[in-house]
Amino acid sequence: MTINENDIQNLKHDPDGLLTYEYIANHIDSIDKDDLSWLADNMTTVDLSGQFLASAARYLHAIDPEQYAETVNHLVSSTIDKDREHRYLPDVLNGIYGPDYQLHAAELSASDNNFRRIYKRLYPNSVI
Repeated sequence: MTINENDIQNLKHDPDGLLTYEYIANHIDSIDKDDLSWLADNMTTVDLSGQFLASAARYLHAIDPEQYAETVNHLVSSTIDKDREHRYLPDVLNGIYGPDYQLHAAELSASDNNFRRIYKRLYPNSVI
């Protein structure tokens, strides 16, 4: 890992995920895959609402959806688990799957487990 020990200790005491999200945003050019994995795991531990998990997923997806696909998938999955009130899931749908996601809901649901899980939570009466 290239994250220094002082930063690791500070991030372990992140109260809600904001510090970890800010660290990712401020160091995106120097974060290696292991660092990003640790940061995503740390954020999953500390973000109880899913707010910063959703923001980090959308941020990384916007930067490079292919390079960060594994981390985005992990962050989205964690957001689904944490966002019980469905405050951030609509933003994830729009940010990750595009504003026209409903036009492709059937095919996205068949090919992407995270999409299917979000869609079923937001539209429980849907036939998809």
